[in-house]
Amino acid sequence: MTSTATSSTQTVAIIGGGPAGLMAAEVLSHAGFKVDLYDAMPSVGRKFLLAGVGGMNITHSEPSPAFVSRYAERAAVIAPLLRSFGAQALCEWIHGLGIQTFVGSSGRVFPTDMKAAPLLRAWLKRLRESGVVIHTRHRWLGWNSDNSVLIAGPDGEVALNPDATLLALGGASWSRLGSDGAWVPLLEQRGVNVAPLQAANCGFEVSAWSELLRSKFAGAPLKNIAMGVEGQTLRLGECVVTQSGVEGSLVYALSAQIRDAINQSGSATVEIDLLPGKTIAEVQKALSKPRGSRSMSKHLHSQLGLDGVKAALLRELTPAAAFADPALLALAIKALPLTLIKPRPLDEAISTAGGVTFEALNEHLMIPSLPGVFCAGEMLDWEAPTGGYLLTACFASGRAAGLGMVDWLRRK
Repeated sequence: MTSTATSSTQTVAIIGGGPAGLMAAEVLSHAGFKVDLYDAMPSVGRKFLLAGVGGMNITHSEPSPAFVSRYAERAAVIAPLLRSFGAQALCEWIHGLGIQTFVGSSGRVFPTDMKAAPLLRAWLKRLRESGVVIHTRHRWLGWNSDNSVLIAGPDGEVALNPDATLLALGGASWSRLGSDGAWVPLLEQRGVNVAPLQAANCGFEVSAWSELLRSKFAGAPLKNIAMGVEGQTLRLGECVVTQSGVEGSLVYALSAQIRDAINQSGSATVEIDLLPGKTIAEVQKALSKPRGSRSMSKHLHSQLGLDGVKAALLRELTPAAAFADPALLALAIKALPLTLIKPRPLDEAISTAGGVTFEALNEHLMIPSLPGVFCAGEMLDWEAPTGGYLLTACFASGRAAGLGMVDWLRRK
């Protein structure tokens, strides 16, 4: 990032040391402002580091229209942020830290070493060299009656009077990493509209699995399947059967629709295609072949390669009478109904839906009713699937808020 530093005595407080807060800190320090960043945890970027476990998926390489569509009903407000700092700009920024990237077979973009820690170390080194002061173990408690910012640190409570403040406090998933949603009542007390926080990219529960399925197949992956909310287009992918239900990438991709259906009706039915590579006619033809003395399990295996957890799930969710009728059984294999009753606890979710609504912010992500207070990152009311979309929007919103703060401070 090219420096446009100017001499300034104005100060900025950034609350939250995730990607959004750190990106805003970089923008502001390069513009010449004194930046102090506060984080409640012993170190910054903890959820960012967790996201890198197993491979740091930083963004996605798909074309912009498809990329923007991943933000669903919030695509219109996220699009301008991505036009300013999208996937390509994010990759170039990473390269500027001395970290190279590559595009995986799925289109996801990774650092070449697949790790988050080297990227974060290089970034923090550059931030400190630019003058950003990071204060860990400092928790934001809201505002005092005189509108000063109240921070609780190791040496007690401190009142700050920055010229501008950025809140980048995350959502409410993985509270042990710092995102606990404690900020919600503090903003609501100030009249800021906050949409209820809900689990996103999460697993879901069934009413109860049978003991057989739970004991033999909990943890088993359902590979090469398709799934969709009833009546909607099915998506290809995989997921995992758990002790209480299902989770995994395919479920995460549908989590918003599943959650909305549960909120509306008390449950959601998803349809699972156990053999997406075959038509229902092909499945019925295979099932209609004589099986002689062979068991149905062996017949399913020999004719369709259907066994293991797929066969167990078919048994679990299909009436016994259907196994005597090839047409009914073929229909079950191609559209197996699974009823889900609730998401897993919010603290287990990968990310959070809900947060400060965009209607409560201006185009620079400032709260007009609280002049000089900006918001960015996951605490805003948007959601996206895994695959790099979450991180990209956090970086982009942090940069947008940082630029908005620069503009507001200079006008001030």
